[in-house]
Amino acid sequence: MAACRAVSLPKSDLKTTLHYRRYGTGPRPILAFHGYGQSESHWRGLATALGPGVSIYSFDLFYHGQSRLAKVDAPLSKKRLGELLDEFLTAHGIDTFGLLAFSMGAKYALTAVEQFGPRVEQVWLIAPDGIRTQFWYSLATYPPWMRGVLGRAVLRPQRLLRFIDTLAQRRLVDSGLVRFAQWQLDSREKRLRVYRSWTGFRKLVFDLKKLAAVLNRRPTPVTFFLGKYDRVIPHAGLQEFIGSLHNARTVLLDAGHAGLIYDVAAYMHRHPQQMQW
Repeated sequence: MAACRAVSLPKSDLKTTLHYRRYGTGPRPILAFHGYGQSESHWRGLATALGPGVSIYSFDLFYHGQSRLAKVDAPLSKKRLGELLDEFLTAHGIDTFGLLAFSMGAKYALTAVEQFGPRVEQVWLIAPDGIRTQFWYSLATYPPWMRGVLGRAVLRPQRLLRFIDTLAQRRLVDSGLVRFAQWQLDSREKRLRVYRSWTGFRKLVFDLKKLAAVLNRRPTPVTFFLGKYDRVIPHAGLQEFIGSLHNARTVLLDAGHAGLIYDVAAYMHRHPQQMQW
């Protein structure tokens, strides 16, 4: 599968750009959304595993890659994201499609499920964020005063890093989570992306009963790829939602969180018959 030329979605608001790249030329389209700190290119290695019959339209999340929001500090609403995706689908004459997402990208995919439910034919979710709200995410984004703390940490991170280090020393949080947080805060660019992503996507939340009802209507096939050692999106916290779906299956891999997308690509190459669409 060769990557096609990257283009930007035309918008009535010319300052907003939802950037994507197409992989493959097959007749069945899949919209793909990467995880935090990644870009659309992270799907390149996985694209070939899905076979020649598909085309993957891989998007940069906002605050990542070449996607741009006109109002960079305003939270993105599900309605606005739905409008952007609808413009894309209309421009490309796409009626039905699949969804592929990793971690934070699942917030985009689940929004698409809500907005275009009957048109979604298949869903693959890799350690999906947005199903169970993580405690630290809620703490960092919902209280306005905490958003201020995180905002100030963009320029002066020492106090926040000391706080995280204290949590680690007292074993109040998992050491893997602490290392993940420290890695995401070790440069000003990363800290700004953390702040904008966490605050900018805070309105992408879901009523899980309604979401399950949409997926169960057909029912839509949903495959969950989860890491046995994932401390960022623990698989145990997703079981209730998975159990509410009529056509779901789970693949549990011997992996953590950060490299899970590559483990899934390897799994798909080993088991191509399980990924036929």
